[in-house]
Amino acid sequence: MTELRQIRRIVTGKRTVDGAGVQLVRVLGYRDTQDFDPFLMLDAFDSDNPEDYIKGFPWHPHRGIETVTYLIQGDIEHGDSLGNRGSILDGDCQWMTAGSGIIHQEMPKASSCMYGAQLWLNLPAQNKMTPPAYGDIQREQVPVVRGDGHTVRIVAGNYQGQLGAFQGRFVQATYLDVDLEPGQEWSFASEPDHTLFIYIFSGAAVFDPDKNASDPAQLTREKQAVLFSQGDTFWAKAGPEGIRFILLCAKPLHEPIAWGGPIVMNTEAELELAFKELEKGTFIKNH
Repeated sequence: MTELRQIRRIVTGKRTVDGAGVQLVRVLGYRDTQDFDPFLMLDAFDSDNPEDYIKGFPWHPHRGIETVTYLIQGDIEHGDSLGNRGSILDGDCQWMTAGSGIIHQEMPKASSCMYGAQLWLNLPAQNKMTPPAYGDIQREQVPVVRGDGHTVRIVAGNYQGQLGAFQGRFVQATYLDVDLEPGQEWSFASEPDHTLFIYIFSGAAVFDPDKNASDPAQLTREKQAVLFSQGDTFWAKAGPEGIRFILLCAKPLHEPIAWGGPIVMNTEAELELAFKELEKGTFIKNH
């Protein structure tokens, strides 16, 4: 018997400044790690003013996580200590495994619009010190499934038997970009015990068949993350303006978290060691 997921929590992001002066919306952060496990952080950006973002994120370290940067629209130049260089453009995604340690930079370039999100995905304790790796996902590699009133881009995971552009090695996360036309319904089957949430880029919807998608008072609107209860089916019906959201789903790790800036480990001792290695110049490992 189908068990629909119900809204468990709604998080409205807060505007903040990060990097060298980038205006963004911090949707999820340190206080949300238990509820959203294994997802750690979500930053959203939506601006047509280059002054909001061109100062970028100069060289900085990461350890113990994966960062997933998905651009609906924009241009971000990147580089890292592995020697990777390139640009994330419209519809592209960068899936970076920081593992034992990486130093990188992300420098957005002026464009008509900077529109997308960066997700931090936790690594299991046994994989925290795995060799760093870089996944370059280009727009044309992302499978697109179109149905009656909906378009689904499969960045990672599996949807209706179609594999996404990327498959996580350590946390098998599903990452979908879903676009529903006004009044259209859509559902997604998942493992009941997996964490599932969405972030609404634009538009609004209801997530309970008993609610009226034509009633503005019953709609859940854009610029919010919506966490759902356990269940095997996620269901949505778009409001009069349609809706576009990303859906994230993965098995929780249920592990302790020690978080310090760009580094996320399991213990304070591991965290302290990481910062000592940064000071000594031994942070980057030769695997």
